[in-house]
Amino acid sequence: MALLLRLSGPAIALGAVLIIVTVSFGDGIGPLYLAGVSLLVLGMAGQVLRARRQRPTQEREPLLIGTPVAGRWRGLNSPASKVPSHMHGLAQTYALDITHEPPGASPRAMDWLWPQMRRPQEFPSFGRPVLAPFDGVVVAARGTSRDHLTRLSPLGLIVMLLEGFVRSLGAPRHLLGNHVLLRVDADDSTPDDTVVAVLAHLRRGSLQVAAGERVVAGQQIAECGNSGNSSDPHVHFQLMDSPDITTAHGLPFEWEYRGEDGAPRRGVPANEELFVVE
Repeated sequence: MALLLRLSGPAIALGAVLIIVTVSFGDGIGPLYLAGVSLLVLGMAGQVLRARRQRPTQEREPLLIGTPVAGRWRGLNSPASKVPSHMHGLAQTYALDITHEPPGASPRAMDWLWPQMRRPQEFPSFGRPVLAPFDGVVVAARGTSRDHLTRLSPLGLIVMLLEGFVRSLGAPRHLLGNHVLLRVDADDSTPDDTVVAVLAHLRRGSLQVAAGERVVAGQQIAECGNSGNSSDPHVHFQLMDSPDITTAHGLPFEWEYRGEDGAPRRGVPANEELFVVE
């Protein structure tokens, strides 16, 4: 079973290649074609099974942690609006995306006509500091993936869907882009639990930490970027119960912040909700 889950991506890729090759050469339905179909079915079954196995098995109270950014931001793909907010696979049940929107800036919007793709430097989120949400230890860090052009257009979304499919066939790092995984220091309230934060789509070359280093809450660890499976510069944040993102379960969390009206709030911002962290 574990082998099926690990090889589901390569099985889909190899199956697709076999089918394309046999059809291109006009070989019809033969051994290679049938092998390709079998690999596709097994690979897709493995992907579905992996997602089902990563569905949280019990309800847990949200863990209060620090926010990984400062300033005025907007929530996207939020667990306050829908659970799972993304999907159960890769422990994204309670994941949240956020984009920086300083006062006076235009809201994030689709480029319906032109340009079809833009440089990430044109977006206010790009280069914003990303902070450690708690005291802990860096368990993984990657910072060499490129910051690609945005995908906020009809053509861009098609490219992103194709890219996302190809990226999903490989290791999770291809989806996360540049990222940092932080394990929280255990305290009296969570003596036996493992809590790991994922901060993804970071800017290439901006990481200020490496695996094994200790960090403190509020310390800058990187900058917001547009790497990996990202439509435009934003921070992807999630908590999980293991450092292995392919087997972990997502964990709910909450932040303390102020709403657009200035009132203090505790939770996570909903889809399209503006929030301020001082």
